[in-house]
Amino acid sequence: MKAEALFWQQCTQAVNEDGSIDAEHLMELVIATYRSHESGYDEIERSAEMLLTENRELRDTISSTAQALAEQHKLFEIVLNNLPLGLSVFDADQRLTLSNLRFRQLFGFSDGDVAPGTRIADLMHKTHGTEQTSARTRSRKEGQDASSKTRRIRRREWLMDDGRIIQSVVTILADGSNIAIHADITEDRKAAERITYLAHHDPLTGLPNRIRFREQLDAALAERRQDEQIALVHLNLDRFKSINNTLGVSAGDKILQQVAERIRASAGSENILARLGSDEFAILQTHRQQPWNITALADQIRRELSEPFFRGDKQVELSVSMGISIAPDDAAESDKLLRNAAVALSHAKADGRRHQRFFTDEMDEKMQARHALEADLRAAVQNEEFELHYQPLYDLAQHRICGFEALIRWNHPVRGRVPPMEFIPLAEEVGLVVDIGRWVLHRACNDAARWPEDVKIAVNVSAIQFSSSDLLQDVNKALAAAELSPSRLELEITESVLMENRDEALPILHALKERGIRISMDDFGTGYSSLSYLSSFPFDKIKIDKSFVNDIVDHKEAHAIMRAIILLGDALGMRVTVEGVETAEQMALLEREACDEIQGYHISPPKPFGDAAHMLSMPAKKNGTTPFAKRRH
Repeated sequence: MKAEALFWQQCTQAVNEDGSIDAEHLMELVIATYRSHESGYDEIERSAEMLLTENRELRDTISSTAQALAEQHKLFEIVLNNLPLGLSVFDADQRLTLSNLRFRQLFGFSDGDVAPGTRIADLMHKTHGTEQTSARTRSRKEGQDASSKTRRIRRREWLMDDGRIIQSVVTILADGSNIAIHADITEDRKAAERITYLAHHDPLTGLPNRIRFREQLDAALAERRQDEQIALVHLNLDRFKSINNTLGVSAGDKILQQVAERIRASAGSENILARLGSDEFAILQTHRQQPWNITALADQIRRELSEPFFRGDKQVELSVSMGISIAPDDAAESDKLLRNAAVALSHAKADGRRHQRFFTDEMDEKMQARHALEADLRAAVQNEEFELHYQPLYDLAQHRICGFEALIRWNHPVRGRVPPMEFIPLAEEVGLVVDIGRWVLHRACNDAARWPEDVKIAVNVSAIQFSSSDLLQDVNKALAAAELSPSRLELEITESVLMENRDEALPILHALKERGIRISMDDFGTGYSSLSYLSSFPFDKIKIDKSFVNDIVDHKEAHAIMRAIILLGDALGMRVTVEGVETAEQMALLEREACDEIQGYHISPPKPFGDAAHMLSMPAKKNGTTPFAKRRH
């Protein structure tokens, strides 16, 4: 056994580092051992056979391990070269030790360019693009664990000659070597830029939006020199909603694009233009003498927009209202400057549109008063602080009151009586008219239910009620609650209902008429297209505005116009009511012309419900006089 142990000890010297056997060395060992231990020949022979046997097993193990390693290497190559990201590894001497196919594709390298050992400087020289130094980020720690102390991450960005953007994220290890992944972020960057663009621009016109305009205004105010003035113009197209309603939203969008182009051409590149909303635009003018230059620009824009727009064979005419505030005189901060321009715009529109107004402190005071009135009006709606007065409708053929028009009144606990012409437009502007109109319908129907069945009730309906509420449902609920016949209810609308909401209003009007409710066109003759609307809907009645009544007794032209309208109504099968009758002479003339109904102070002013019931009990008189007349001296 000692010979065997010695033999094994010596034979280990014949095994190479890679596990192979040095045959010559082994033979020498066998011979030497044999000579030293002749008596142990058989034992040595057996040991040699055992060694050879074990060596074959070793070789088999090495072979199978090598095959497994080869398969793993092949798999690694497949994975490495099919990664969607480029990969590169550089040693501490900044020489390439590993890279994949995507790395070569991204930077346009050949296989020879990326041989192991290639210096990073040589690769950068062969790169078909330039590094964007502005895109580099500072080295930063990965975290607060131990690894954060041994590695750093840097981002580098390359603009390739073909327009692609390649971003590299480089992890620098403690020994100075680095591992980097590389990605083509061209489409991601374009998408991000598009998102940023859409966040700051109007997609329809391409103009800066409200957010971007605010940023530009902030910058202009921050950079303003002490002796410099900055003008801000807030523009609003007058009655643009009617264009969308009559021509359609698509046509309205096309016209808005044309509007933007005209304003852009007038403003020029030296001014900042933005679209703030649907039909609202803004202009910021700097480095100019104010208010002279902004006035000239506003006049030019008004002239440009007054020229007709064409959509197919249809001609569209527009007008614009503008509010102007100037820094630093009116304000030195963005919020206040924008607010003041909006205040000036509201005054321009209140003055009849088509105007431009510069902000003044007086406007601000009026706006504060308006806000206070709005707050009180909201409280009045909440607390039902309104009441209805009723003005008679007088049938000239039957010489009796045939109905009443419901007119709202507001008695404020502090302000006293607030005129309807003061709070109704405000209610329409802020959307409260829907709630107010619903309340009026219910109260008027309830009151009318206590009158004789041949007395009707007329209620005014705003254009906003057609677009911002379920008017048909509101009417049905009011009739049902009061148990009032639909034939006793008459809804009065102005032509603005059809002008601004034609597509929405006509189906509702037909549905109301099918219910037996009468529809009346109020203020006939005051609009530019009253006649055309008579052919678009079968009205039951037309009410002639009081402006046509004033001169019918003394001027034959006014008399002739009144006669023509009465004859028109008769020919169309529509009753005719003349408003604003204040004298017995006017009443007598209208009676001779076979007018159906009159309404006005000669019959009676609007009165509370109790007085209306009293008037119904009084006998009527003929020849232009009534027992209700309130004569003026």
